[in-house]
Amino acid sequence: MPAPAFHTEYVLRLADSTLVLGQRLAEWCGHGPMLEEDIALTNVALDLVGQARLLLSHVGSIEESGRDEDALAYFRGESEFRNWTLLELPNGDGAHHDYAITIARNLMFSALTVPMWEALTASSDQTLAQIAAKSVKEARAHLRHASEWTIRLGDGTQISHDRMQAAFDRLWPYANEWWADDLIDAAAAKAGIGPMLATLKPAWDRTLDAVLAQATLTQPMRTSFLSSGKLGRHSEHLGYLLAEMQSLARSDPGAQW
Repeated sequence: MPAPAFHTEYVLRLADSTLVLGQRLAEWCGHGPMLEEDIALTNVALDLVGQARLLLSHVGSIEESGRDEDALAYFRGESEFRNWTLLELPNGDGAHHDYAITIARNLMFSALTVPMWEALTASSDQTLAQIAAKSVKEARAHLRHASEWTIRLGDGTQISHDRMQAAFDRLWPYANEWWADDLIDAAAAKAGIGPMLATLKPAWDRTLDAVLAQATLTQPMRTSFLSSGKLGRHSEHLGYLLAEMQSLARSDPGAQW
């Protein structure tokens, strides 16, 4: 019997978010600011894609529709994706990558996913709990990496400080989507599947406050802006990301590699 729709949607939000950010970070491969960082960011991207594979396979299993991880990743349209909008935004403006944007986003996301995966290890969905137990170790490493770079750049030169502050100012409003719990989140929490993200905000605030203080950066002003990627309403950027990510699979559907 298929799982309830809220169960599938809840897991799909996690799966799509890790997949989309993994794809976005993969754009740095061969373009990192130094060789060590090129490799480090590639490893973060691979961790996220690995999490996405496990989660998408789980979605296919519980929805009992016959779709596997590849079908879910490569053959859904933009409006069918449930990732948080922050994760689909470009690494910079135009053709120019911006390491400040990447590091700020990685810090914001990993500061959320560490307590999120910790909570999910107690999920009533045993497969999701097992995925969480593996993923939380990776998330902690991602948080260390992003924290160290935020401090290094924020408390570095005036230029690096200003660019990091501008990156947080630009990205901060998109975090509001995490704290705007809806009926899907409430139903999943009631069933013991996973936490409502708003309950994780105090932990997120403590992490961000501590890192920003060390980095001599200021927490941006709160706004009422609310993105809605988890509802399938995305920015103009996701379509371009999916076109690149899905092009090979769609050019020869069913191919065996």
